[in-house]
Formats: sequence, C-alpha cells, structure tokens
Amino acid sequence: MFVLFNFIATIITSTIDSIVFGQNAYVLTSLYNLAIFLPSIAIGIRRLHDIGKTGWWLLISFIPCIGTIVLLVFACTDSQPGENLYGPNPKGA
Repeated sequence: MFVLFNFIATIITSTIDSIVFGQNAYVLTSLYNLAIFLPSIAIGIRRLHDIGKTGWWLLISFIPCIGTIVLLVFACTDSQPGENLYGPNPKGA
C-alpha cells in the first residue's frame, strides 16, 4: 500500500508540476520525494526484518542492477512464519 500511495502521489505531483511550472520543472515532486525519503528507508528496513534479514541489506541497492534485483526478490519473499530475531510475524501467523 505504501508503494502504491507513493506511485499515485508522484504522478499527481508530476502532473501539477508540469501544468503549473512547465514541462521540465520538478518543484513539488522534489519536495515530496524529500519528505518521503526517511519513511521509505524505514519501510524497506521493516520489510527486510519481516523476512529475517538485517536492515543493512538495504545498502545492496547501491550496486547497479544486481542490487535492485536482489531487493525485489526480498520484497516478494513471504514473511517468516512465527517469530524471528526482529519480532513477531506482522501477519500474525
């Protein structure tokens, strides 16, 4: 839901930017991305904790192509059943 909301909000801010400020101006979009930066990191770390990985795995995104693929696989992986090192399963299973 977080990614979906961000996708919709980015489309809306980009559309408003192009209408109000011109074709290549990204004023509102840049402000929105700056405001959502830390919450995005927190969501990524929480998701990694759900599958039993440390939050430091988020740094793999700095490796071009491979890092993005690895994080996509991690994001699609189901949560660990029961409790892990980082707490209980958020699904309650």
